[in-house]
Amino acid sequence: MNVAVAQIESILGDLNANLRKHLELIDAARASGVDVLLFPEMSLTGHSAGPDTLRLAINRKHRFVTQIARATGGMCTVFGIIEEAAAAQFYNSAIAVRDGKVIFVHRKINLATYGKLEDGKHFAAGSHVETFDVAPGWRVSILICADTWNPALVHLAALQGATLLLAPISSAVEAVGANFDNPRGWDTNLRFYALTYGMPVMMANRIGSEGDLTFWGGSRILDPFGRLVAGETGNGQQLVRAQLDFENVRRSRYQLPTVRDSNLPLVRRELERLMRAAAIPR
Repeated sequence: MNVAVAQIESILGDLNANLRKHLELIDAARASGVDVLLFPEMSLTGHSAGPDTLRLAINRKHRFVTQIARATGGMCTVFGIIEEAAAAQFYNSAIAVRDGKVIFVHRKINLATYGKLEDGKHFAAGSHVETFDVAPGWRVSILICADTWNPALVHLAALQGATLLLAPISSAVEAVGANFDNPRGWDTNLRFYALTYGMPVMMANRIGSEGDLTFWGGSRILDPFGRLVAGETGNGQQLVRAQLDFENVRRSRYQLPTVRDSNLPLVRRELERLMRAAAIPR
């Protein structure tokens, strides 16, 4: 399967300019025979768009979503928006489109509200980890940025049959704190998941700057052995492309059967025990 990550600089708050950039890169990806294309977190709005949510929020039937869905044709494209849902609830969402339709939506669960990150001030939290099919054997889960720093969410995705993890992120060098090396942290994080679960990972980060935040790019594609197959270096706008072979997923999961040995009954029992203990007044 041919896959690509779109490493771009979004113009903060300019939906029209960002839409044009999306359509341009979608055309380039389709011309290259890409099957799955991933944009960064909140790619249509810019990273720091939370305070402008009321102006920038769109629903999944908005004409911009429709335009991208039509432009992508048979390729699966995943991009980020501020989603306005029922009852005037607003989410940091990643939308997957193909053949003119929305085929999947993931709402960010772990809202990063620490360091210089303010998700929790502006958005409601998602409540589901789910998967969807993109090709024979290839079942995808999308986890947005801080979602992947909660190992339980990645585990849930793997237990639902995910064979490819898409990680749209919006990571700045200064986002967390002076002692936290974001580029190195992401490298460790994603290699661990790819190797542990035998699950290729596509990570899309943005470039450019917004205020005092500098986005470092580093978008990449990892194989199911945790090896880099494309990307990582460079902070320019680019399409990072690679070919993923499902035979490598088969081999990696046979050799290191993490999903097979996950022991769901034990996990369920221990979770129920912890929940009972938490409910007992001290």
